[in-house]
Amino acid sequence: MSKFYITNAIPYVNAKPHLGHALELVQTDTIARYHRSVLEDETFFLFGTDENALKNVQSAEEAGEDVKSFVDRHVQIFRDLTKKLNISNDDFIRTTEQRNIDGTQKLWKACDANGDIYTKNYKGLYCVPCEAFYTEKDLVNGLCPEHKKKPEIVEEENYFFKLSKYQDQLLKLIESDELKITPETKKNEVTKFIKSGLEDISISRSRERAKNWGISVPGDDNQIIYVWIDALSNYINALDYGTNGSKFKKWWETDKSYKIHAIGKGIARFHAIYWPAMLLSAGVKIPNEILIHGYITIEGEKISKTLGNVIDPLEPIGKYGLDPVRYYLLRDIPSTGDGDFSYSRLEKRYTGDLANNLGNLVSRVAKLIDSKLTKKLDYRNKFASKRVLNEIEKTQTVYHRKIAQFKLNEALSAIWMLLTFPNGYIDQKKPWKTIDDDPNEFLRTITSITRLIIEVSYLLEPFIPETAEKIQKIFNLKDKIKKWEGTSIIVGGIKPLFPRLEK
Repeated sequence: MSKFYITNAIPYVNAKPHLGHALELVQTDTIARYHRSVLEDETFFLFGTDENALKNVQSAEEAGEDVKSFVDRHVQIFRDLTKKLNISNDDFIRTTEQRNIDGTQKLWKACDANGDIYTKNYKGLYCVPCEAFYTEKDLVNGLCPEHKKKPEIVEEENYFFKLSKYQDQLLKLIESDELKITPETKKNEVTKFIKSGLEDISISRSRERAKNWGISVPGDDNQIIYVWIDALSNYINALDYGTNGSKFKKWWETDKSYKIHAIGKGIARFHAIYWPAMLLSAGVKIPNEILIHGYITIEGEKISKTLGNVIDPLEPIGKYGLDPVRYYLLRDIPSTGDGDFSYSRLEKRYTGDLANNLGNLVSRVAKLIDSKLTKKLDYRNKFASKRVLNEIEKTQTVYHRKIAQFKLNEALSAIWMLLTFPNGYIDQKKPWKTIDDDPNEFLRTITSITRLIIEVSYLLEPFIPETAEKIQKIFNLKDKIKKWEGTSIIVGGIKPLFPRLEK
């Protein structure tokens, strides 16, 4: 059994979560569940909140609240969202926690001891929503390309990190896939940026400009560590890097653990360049892979709290249910690209894919077994059609390949291609007629299709786990059946998986 460590980007808590947060959470949760339940890897899944940003302070001030109370309240909303989305994270880290403070300062000291931190006066264009400096060439019509806002001009003395020192090493790591960036298009963008020449980056803010909020620079209380430093280091601080704890050794410093960060495309530079450079400087292992997803858009615009076009994920969940929303986000939004959200499209997926296809098939077969079969259904392989088994095997091959490529939408598409097969197969075999004339043929048909349904339920577990569990309960599966020889079950209670939507 191998080890698998996966993290989400940690969101700012200056406002309630939106559908974009839900997208990344269900994507990462699907990958974590896949490694746990399908590959049976020992898996650790981390989520948390980014609390030391200036934008959190500004939002608290606008709301007329104490910063800590404001942040605490929004953190709880994000925690609650993980429960409502059925997210299987193993830990939740807040960047205001002591373990994050200790680890961030330890990382700083390690980079400093390596001669990679120095001070200088700096003047630049700063976007508060991004918490990042921009050059004129980075702007679009004078505005931040991400948030469509004019950056502030900031001038002060800060600490800087020698990012330029690691340009060649980073390029080699990324081009060789030692640090793998998925998809390839994003890898090309990152390598192009590195080749254009890396400049050293500011990694602190004056305490005054940070409004006395954040983690102090070790040995200099007048400066606050740049929020992206403490945000990025959460990935190792949650593993007790600050105390060199056993989790850090088990999940990060060993070659036996595969380490993945799942992030949105807007923060690729921080994760693919700044973060590994700091780890190299500190003498800490780098992650194995960075998965970069696109955005949910509304009329072509990224969903953004700054832009104000936010959809609360609880709204569609309240109307359609959790698994239909998970399915829609994972199926309709390309995993590595942008996708436009539409209630009408969600409803179409619910009715077509889920209710009429998957739900109808499960109900149809379960009722045949319940009404026509007088004994337990036997899954000995001699009763399963080779044609059906071949269809299952072909789908499994595509499914595993697509998930490995971070094409979750295409893995789901492969499952639904398989689901187009059984209804035609049933119509061809007409088991309701063969039950009297040829009982063995009836048993063979029902066994084959039931085998397909149950195999599909296993494939669906990472994506829509509640639905997969319901299917397995319908067929009275107590545990996963890894070997089908000599195994027998009998169908249980039959309830619609996806009830008809009320107009």
